[in-house]
Amino acid sequence: MNLHLADAANDLARKEAETALATLRRWAATASEEELNSLDPDAARFLADGDYPALSNVYPADFDADAAYKTTLPDLQNGPAALIRGARRAIQHVGISNFRLPLRYHTRDNGDLTLETSVTGTVSLEADKKGINMSRIMRSFYGHAEKTFSFEVIEAALDDYKNDLESIDARIQMRFSFPMKVDSLRSGLSGYQYYDIALELIERDGVRLKVVHLDYLYSSTCPCSLELSEHARRTRGQLATPHSQRSVARLSVVVNEGKCLWFEDLIDMCRRAVPTETQVMVKREDEQAFAELNAANPIFVEDAARLFAERLIADPRVGDFRIVASHQESLHSHDAVSILTEGDTFVGKSLDPKLFNTLFHVG
Repeated sequence: MNLHLADAANDLARKEAETALATLRRWAATASEEELNSLDPDAARFLADGDYPALSNVYPADFDADAAYKTTLPDLQNGPAALIRGARRAIQHVGISNFRLPLRYHTRDNGDLTLETSVTGTVSLEADKKGINMSRIMRSFYGHAEKTFSFEVIEAALDDYKNDLESIDARIQMRFSFPMKVDSLRSGLSGYQYYDIALELIERDGVRLKVVHLDYLYSSTCPCSLELSEHARRTRGQLATPHSQRSVARLSVVVNEGKCLWFEDLIDMCRRAVPTETQVMVKREDEQAFAELNAANPIFVEDAARLFAERLIADPRVGDFRIVASHQESLHSHDAVSILTEGDTFVGKSLDPKLFNTLFHVG
């Protein structure tokens, strides 16, 4: 007797598949629309009667997605809680990051400027909601894109998408590079310095905070190295130079309610605190002047944080703040860093592991 085991196995597998398909179709006949929408697409195609239909691979340029058709489109993000995957927990921030558009800003000195802006918009998501329609954030924001931006306009944009998405908390952050013309120290030349700025509007538990972030670049001459270099000159007649390096301070300040803090005002505070800002246009007399300016203002990273803080504390427009400073050493293979916070807003027990990496600025 000849046994065809492979044929027997194939017949068994086919019968099992037919039974499974019949079971799937019986279930689908009584399933709800939500249950059908949650079905794996690979399984759903077996619910069609007969062979799977041939699909067109020609783009239907003339197709009109009218209102009636749109009502038939599945919307899984707004599906029932039964579709939630993973832990059923609230999400503090969900949204979109780095959608870009040109926006117009008021300035203190030069009228309005139009700047390319990177926008991040997020809302909170309750534990029993599947998700949000991300595009609504962009659509809400674009409704205000033709206006000259101020915190009041940002608040209106936040109100729109917060209401549209039925969310409790929300946040908008806008990042751009802000140009200011800066005079050289002695030659009479001038050029544009660019400042990385971010505006942030945060609403949490019904309370709103307006935050301005600014990166300020400066040169830091080590006081210890300066003294050692002078000692070598004085005692041994040995030429020596103190080490100095490009340094960055990121100032994050809460703007007090009802106050106006111009970008230029915050930059001016930085310059008064630490006057050795990096230069734009430089001739020989400017380079010599910059060396003299650094010698007159030697500074440790601890000094920098406290000098910036001194200026911020004295300004009634500024509430809570955080200063993160990084002196990117020419002596060492590592950097010297410091963080100083005032108030509760920026207090944190943990640091982003890449925080100081983001302070590195290339020319």
